[in-house]
Amino acid sequence: MSDQKRSEQDNDELYEHHSFKASSGQVPLRVDKFLMNFIENATRNKIQAAAKDGNIFVNGVAVKQNYKVKAHDEVKVLLEYPPYENLLTAEDIPLDIVYEDDALLVVNKEAGMVVHPGHGNYSGTLINALVFHFDNLPNNSSDRPGLVHRIDKDTSGLLVVAKTEEAMTHLSRQFFHKTSQREYVAMVWGNVKEDEGVIEGNIGRNPKNRLQYMVYEDDNEFGKEAITHYKVLERLGYVTLVTCRLETGRTHQIRVHMKYLGHTLFNDERYGGDKILKGTTFTKYKQFVDNCFKILPRQALHAKTLGFEHPTTGEWMSFNSEIPSDIQNCIEKWRNYAVNSIKEQ
Repeated sequence: MSDQKRSEQDNDELYEHHSFKASSGQVPLRVDKFLMNFIENATRNKIQAAAKDGNIFVNGVAVKQNYKVKAHDEVKVLLEYPPYENLLTAEDIPLDIVYEDDALLVVNKEAGMVVHPGHGNYSGTLINALVFHFDNLPNNSSDRPGLVHRIDKDTSGLLVVAKTEEAMTHLSRQFFHKTSQREYVAMVWGNVKEDEGVIEGNIGRNPKNRLQYMVYEDDNEFGKEAITHYKVLERLGYVTLVTCRLETGRTHQIRVHMKYLGHTLFNDERYGGDKILKGTTFTKYKQFVDNCFKILPRQALHAKTLGFEHPTTGEWMSFNSEIPSDIQNCIEKWRNYAVNSIKEQ
């Protein structure tokens, strides 16, 4: 049997590293180019080498690098060693636990901590800490111990972690059926026009930049349904403080939806918020914004409120966390700037 006809089931020593399903709107595209759009930090040489070694499979059959991916194809990359993210090492990392019982715990994650191991982040993650502090955590559908949901590396705030299989099932069902409560505080560029509103738009990966996600306007075939409810808390001149309540939980949802609304998160490097998007051209103002970026060297986003039904008692539980000092200090600077700007007018 040729390498190209070899089935992934023929070799039990291969481990799945990546798995993607092409959307219904996928136009024919070489598999090496297709994978480069989805795998962070991938190079074409590495992908082509994997194909040459017979480790790229489409619909269960090994393919060459020039295979054209079509709609609904299932593309997998299998290698002879387990993915780093599956080799979980327990690490003695302190956790800010705000609540714990026999079924679950609620953690206040600091900015800069990755939630689970992945490309370029194989240690120092929340899961590395969890497996050190807790034995026999249940795996979720992605084989990640205890994890019910996640927040981005540079987003701070509250996460619930399941300690039993029952809790994992019950909590995951609440997140799936949108009965849990998640509210974030964000500072965004510009003066948000409406006092409150709802942003709806399917979110999917940006085909032009595989590190970003985007809203697919008026196209239900691409991306996944995403709904964000926002409300203005405070207007600070060239930036606005808002709360965002998630009805769905898509990757980068608030970051993508607020950018779509025209109000990119302050200092969100991945989506262009680390540039001066609103304001004057005065050098003094540029220096002020640069100082704000130094005070808050990440996107201005904090998972402030978390609510859910306890999986064992049925009691509704609600948790609220303080806005971290880096965001709070940046807000204070903008308050002072806004007040002084009014005085000067």
